[in-house]
Amino acid sequence: MRQTPPPTAATPSTAATSPTPHESEAPREPEAPRDLVGIGIGPSNLSLAALAHPLAELDATFYEQHPAFDWHPGLLLDSATLQVPFLADLVTLADPTSPWTFLNYLKTRERIFPFYFAERFHIHRTEYAAYCRWVSDSLPGLRFGHQVDAVRWNPERDLFEVDFTQLDSDGEAEALGRTYTKNVALGIGTAPHIPEPLRPLAEAPGVPVLHAADYLQHRERLLSAHHITVIGSGQSGAEVFLDLLKNRPTGRERIHWLARTEAFAPREHSKLGLEHFTPDYTRYFHALPEALRDRLVPAQWQLHKGIDADTIAAIHDELYRRTLDNGWPDTVLTPGVHVRTAGRIATTKIELHLEHVQQASRTRMTTDAVILATGYRERPLDRLLVGLDPYMCRDASERPRIDDRHRLVLDPSVTGTVYVQNAERHTHGIGTPHLGLTAWRSASILNSLTGKDPYPLPSRTAFTTFGLTQQPQIPPTRKPRTLTPLVAD
Repeated sequence: MRQTPPPTAATPSTAATSPTPHESEAPREPEAPRDLVGIGIGPSNLSLAALAHPLAELDATFYEQHPAFDWHPGLLLDSATLQVPFLADLVTLADPTSPWTFLNYLKTRERIFPFYFAERFHIHRTEYAAYCRWVSDSLPGLRFGHQVDAVRWNPERDLFEVDFTQLDSDGEAEALGRTYTKNVALGIGTAPHIPEPLRPLAEAPGVPVLHAADYLQHRERLLSAHHITVIGSGQSGAEVFLDLLKNRPTGRERIHWLARTEAFAPREHSKLGLEHFTPDYTRYFHALPEALRDRLVPAQWQLHKGIDADTIAAIHDELYRRTLDNGWPDTVLTPGVHVRTAGRIATTKIELHLEHVQQASRTRMTTDAVILATGYRERPLDRLLVGLDPYMCRDASERPRIDDRHRLVLDPSVTGTVYVQNAERHTHGIGTPHLGLTAWRSASILNSLTGKDPYPLPSRTAFTTFGLTQQPQIPPTRKPRTLTPLVAD
């Protein structure tokens, strides 16, 4: 590490300043190891990079295969807002004096007074994406157009080897490279989930079955379809349904909205309910037995998969408005339904075979386009970390064990650390992808990595006391596989 002392989290000189554009890095010796390599640049690792930026002794770089920062572009509808307050930006809840706060973004854009008079606590998603792009365009050490191919432990050098491919503007391989690092931060995010019965149709060229993540790219074509079906009862499904509804003629909407859940339910948003997204609850959840954690996550779906109450109200208002001419809109909203199978009819129609669980009834329906608002799943780490597999401890379900400091549990012979961001729901609970915990997690990682407290964190964050006693740490369920010597490429 470089020897310049790090600033404290409250250093006045960092407050409300205009960040310096990309700085040229000091010359480095070839193959000189870095302190930290981040893989993936979504909000999680972008937060980590922003909070690492003032730590002058920390040599960090981050790789991302996309050519620039891109956050859910297919769902940046004009009316869609974040489901968390603007204070859940990349840094504020760990360091409000950081130059990378959302408020400082507004200040540098000369928009602080319009924002003040707008009295917005929840900002539009398009604005959050623009804020993140501003941070990513200004921070040094971010390497876009770099696809990480493998991570290995080199026991001879006591370092991680990170192999990457540099991509050109068309996404084609341009050059191969390798860097060495003492620590790794995985932030590869989630991927759109397509249910198995619909996967063949979604993968077939020209078939209008697509995930909501791609909605805006295909919106005009979808609006022109004779009949549209939306599947999924979460926030994305509600926003897509509402956008379609507003842009279809009254009385000729021809939209079905289907969901597996028993109701189009509102997201739990009470003040005490939101305390499930605090560090206090995260620590409590991590200390629970594995089997209990696995039961809790699906049972808590309404805390993070329900629909914002304002969106539900807007949908009902739009449906009601369309009854004013003494007719009902041509829409069908049916919860409690799942798709058993699906296929094509001729070349233009899609047939869905449906089952209603409570009625124990089945039927078929024909539609011209299907939008899958079926959520996201954590990207598996196994392909990227196959070189670390002999060192990894796994739980009873063969998932990587992750400790309370967001570190992969590895064999003691590995002296470096792999931190995990937004891929640890099985160990850290439903708050894992929550933007409100992003800055806290990044600060926790940096405190652990530096062995100091550049970002002092609160010891208590919730009025709720979760549990009567502090649960003991759970020992490894399965020991690492027997080690075999590894040879560097």
